[in-house]
Amino acid sequence: MIINNRVYRWIFELTLIFIVIFLVRSWMQRDIVSGVAPNISYEMLDGQHFDLYKNKSRPVLVHFWATWCPVCKFEQSNIENISKDFPVITVAMQSGTNEQLKQFMKDENLSFKVINDEKNILSRRYKIKGVPVSFIVNKKNEIKFTEVGYSSELGLRIRLWWAGL
Repeated sequence: MIINNRVYRWIFELTLIFIVIFLVRSWMQRDIVSGVAPNISYEMLDGQHFDLYKNKSRPVLVHFWATWCPVCKFEQSNIENISKDFPVITVAMQSGTNEQLKQFMKDENLSFKVINDEKNILSRRYKIKGVPVSFIVNKKNEIKFTEVGYSSELGLRIRLWWAGL
């Protein structure tokens, strides 16, 4: 009898956790952009120009993050690894000046491409309410996948591969 009560309580608590996670993710994704991706045509942290719509032969990972976000820090090695094999552009939201962001990248030993969105211009265009958020954009500039919250490296790689078919 005691074991059954523990099992039922455990199932109930686990169900509640999944419901809360689902509701939070749904709230964060409620207005997020879909369909054709808004173009990103900005100067990156390294001084080079990036244009999402130009010269795209493969799907692109567009990743919004912030230096102050603990989940983003946990996920940054996934993004770093993916950037070695796939086109990746990241957008750092409210993460300080270019100099502060460059220092963060150096301190964390990160080399992926970054656009500093100090004033939330791009994040508003993509209707982002929290970070991290990842978009997989195919060759036709269509958003094929959107992921709010932590994304595994394998999950992102599979989505990038799928979007390229």
